[in-house]
Amino acid sequence: MLWVDENYRNQGHGRSLLNHLENEAKKKGASISMVDTFDFQAEDFYIKNNYKVIGEIKDFPKGHRRIYFSKVLQ
Repeated sequence: MLWVDENYRNQGHGRSLLNHLENEAKKKGASISMVDTFDFQAEDFYIKNNYKVIGEIKDFPKGHRRIYFSKVLQ
């Protein structure tokens, strides 16, 4: 799980953590990263970090979407 307290958002901390995790995954041989979130959480964050939507579940929870993303690690 990746979560940044509201007091520390928009300061690059989330991006830094995500980049670190992606680099560690690449060192271990991973070539694709997959994450999921809800539309009321980090959808825009993952899009800004070059993740592509690969699927979603509508009304999960009711009135919202659970969104699945992937990114090719280079």
